[in-house]
Amino acid sequence: MEQTPTIRVAVVDDDPDIRTAARLALSRHVGEVVIEPRPEAVDPTAFDVVLLDMNLATGARDGRDGLDWLQRLRAADPTVSVVLMTAFGSIGLAVEAMKHGAADFVLKPWQNERLIATVTAAAALAQSRRAGVALESRHRALAASTTSPSGDIVAAAPAMLAALALLKRAAPSGANVLLLGESGTGKGVLARELHRMSARADKPFVTVDLGAVPESLFESELFGHKRGAFTDAKEDRPGRFVAADGGTLFLDEIGNLPPHLQRKLLTVLERQEVIPVGGDQAVRIDVRLITATNLPRLELAREAVFRQDLLYRVNTVEVALPPLRERREDIAALLEHFLALYARKHQQPRRRLTSSVLEALEAYGWPGNVRELQHAVERATILASDDALTVEDFPMLAAPRSATTTDAATLDSMERGAVERALAAHGGNISRAAAALGLTRAALYRRIEKHGL
Repeated sequence: MEQTPTIRVAVVDDDPDIRTAARLALSRHVGEVVIEPRPEAVDPTAFDVVLLDMNLATGARDGRDGLDWLQRLRAADPTVSVVLMTAFGSIGLAVEAMKHGAADFVLKPWQNERLIATVTAAAALAQSRRAGVALESRHRALAASTTSPSGDIVAAAPAMLAALALLKRAAPSGANVLLLGESGTGKGVLARELHRMSARADKPFVTVDLGAVPESLFESELFGHKRGAFTDAKEDRPGRFVAADGGTLFLDEIGNLPPHLQRKLLTVLERQEVIPVGGDQAVRIDVRLITATNLPRLELAREAVFRQDLLYRVNTVEVALPPLRERREDIAALLEHFLALYARKHQQPRRRLTSSVLEALEAYGWPGNVRELQHAVERATILASDDALTVEDFPMLAAPRSATTTDAATLDSMERGAVERALAAHGGNISRAAAALGLTRAALYRRIEKHGL
């Protein structure tokens, strides 16, 4: 059974015969028709279309009354479609009406088919406008709910404060930003903070983990595809660049991109347009790009690893985030922050740290950085048997450690041990071991290869 269209129309005319004729012509094709002799009785927010007579005053022929009410109705609700109608039409009057925001113009007497088509098209325009307003509202709400306010960023260490100061200066510029740092140092959190501080804060913030995108799906994921472009392309799909249009696109793990895909990304950034897979029409984009990688800066500078022309495109501003072992003065505050967070999340008592446990945690090397600390606190909050946490609530502290934990060789040894223990604890399951360490699967694979495990 065909569903009745949900189009709402108000017909405003001082002639009762015109009102009745319009109601009879439209009632079978729209969801609701309300007739009124005077425009002040109409609330434009309650209708998709207002069919408005241009000459409401007795004897008027110049259409000024209708143009005045057109502007009033559109001021009250910019999304409503106003279709003007008159028996005294002219091209000049029609052009002026369109300039003032009229959706269309109907001459009396009308042909019913023409009237129905005009009103239906105007209703589609109004509903499209309202959908756009709703989408914009959702984007703003999403930005507010997913962007970490600056108060959630714990930083007192000079190296971290310097990075935040650089981000604050770069945020209003709209320049592309490259975030450098080991896995777990908070690059994703700071990307959101950068978006929050920018002029695009009320626009979309879209994240893509390039380390998790298969090469075969790279173009479809980022640039979109047309229906039928490949076997599973059952409908058109906009890519992440189009989804982020007007806002910010965060490409994490950009150092994982193979050279031929780096070239495709460079082309998009140079032209500021994408061509969907299976399409032939370019789509213009306006995106602020933030990228991140855990590759060391010297490694990133090697042409064999990363195209230098692409590097110049993405690192207009370059921000290096320090590992947690280089900001030990932040560890106590981070612990307190996550203890409060996970007590609320899991409805557990707020756990306490004794001075001896705090000292042990501050001395630990944290190869997984802030992400490892976060997971460690969540685990301890859930599994601890007492309000006061002990060393036993942090399994990584059980491993023997040298007093010289800042020495590179010692840190490598600690990292290897942490990886070995995680793999053993999870029966070799890469996904679970990576989650326990606070790493991505790609980052864990690199560490396994690095240590020959």
